[in-house]
Amino acid sequence: MRNKVPDRRLIAVAGILMQAAMGAVYAWSVFRLPLMRSYGWTVSQVTMVFELAIFMLGVSAFAGGLWIKRSGPRPVAIAGGLCYGLGVVLAGRTGGHLALLYLTYGVLGGIGLGLGYIVPVTTLLRWFPDRRGMITGLAVAGFGSGALVTAPVAQALISRIGVADTFTVLGVLYLAMVCGSAALMRNPPEGYSPAGWKPLSEGSQGSGGKDFALGEALRTWQWYALWAILFLNTLAGIALISQASPLAQELTHVSAAAAAGLVGIISIANGAGRFLWSWASDFIGRRRVFIIMFILQAIAFALLARTHSFAGLTVLAFAVLLCYGGGFGTMPALTADYFGTRNVGSVYGLMLTAWGCAGLVGPALIAFVREATGCYTWAFVLTSGILVAGAALTLAIRRPRSEEQEATPAGNPSARLAMPLR
Repeated sequence: MRNKVPDRRLIAVAGILMQAAMGAVYAWSVFRLPLMRSYGWTVSQVTMVFELAIFMLGVSAFAGGLWIKRSGPRPVAIAGGLCYGLGVVLAGRTGGHLALLYLTYGVLGGIGLGLGYIVPVTTLLRWFPDRRGMITGLAVAGFGSGALVTAPVAQALISRIGVADTFTVLGVLYLAMVCGSAALMRNPPEGYSPAGWKPLSEGSQGSGGKDFALGEALRTWQWYALWAILFLNTLAGIALISQASPLAQELTHVSAAAAAGLVGIISIANGAGRFLWSWASDFIGRRRVFIIMFILQAIAFALLARTHSFAGLTVLAFAVLLCYGGGFGTMPALTADYFGTRNVGSVYGLMLTAWGCAGLVGPALIAFVREATGCYTWAFVLTSGILVAGAALTLAIRRPRSEEQEATPAGNPSARLAMPLR
């Protein structure tokens, strides 16, 4: 008797819940000032905790992608929940030792983030081949919106029980949410196809229907171009996220509670952008989506350099985070378009090292320029220029040719038709 195929919608809900718990890392700026006031640390020292967590996320996501290929998504998700939850719990027991905070929240928690993050992305791509852009957007929308609830809750807990115990309480909650959702994670049966859906004969997977192995993908220049596009798009948004609360207080002189509200508002943009841009990419093309996002962000950062009102800051930050989230919603589908879905866990998992590198460079860059110049203006101007370079790179990219296609005569019309620019 054949086993009943589970409802893919239930798996999607579990994946979104997992991402929401892990996306709480985006509320880090709420902890920055309380940690500085409690222990006398500098902006750069506290920011490094967030940078380490995002860097380890990028590194461990690749390891998680390889692990999923061998063991399936469930054990990877459970390991991610344990590492992330325990990392945050232990962060509250560091007793003011900065190095221990780096190791617990930054390294251990970051490893858990990477292992957990890659699971819903790769698993749901297999369950929803008919709605690739939409499902990758939903899969990561939870991560982007995780700070929406966490920021005000963390702010309230810090004021009542202190920053150390807040880490402990939140860590236990994260562990339960991720591990509970992980129990539902599984791959579809071999040969699975949604009812009523038939893949196109050409171009439905990667280039001309080809599933690239990781090694083959790494022999194309397009993989490195996609890495760079993800890096540049992520660098801008994550720099703003890392400083959102103190930046709002410094530029517009609002209260800590109002600044925490800004963190929640931009988390809505982060989550919404992951779905909206990826959904749009199914219709206008993923390459065009990235070009639009880079240009929009470049304009926003140029205007941020001249903004001093809370309303103006909120609108511009919302626009930036809408595009930041859009990069994570669109890139998994773009990777699958170019390299196929079978090995997307390892191909896209390794690409997520761009997120980790951006997590180190972006927050450090904005914090360094802020401390060197005494204001955020030049950091915003520099970031705007970086985003223009990202738009130029995106204009140059095209769909890769598989090794089999490289052997096809250039005059063969079918070879050209298999490679539409998206």
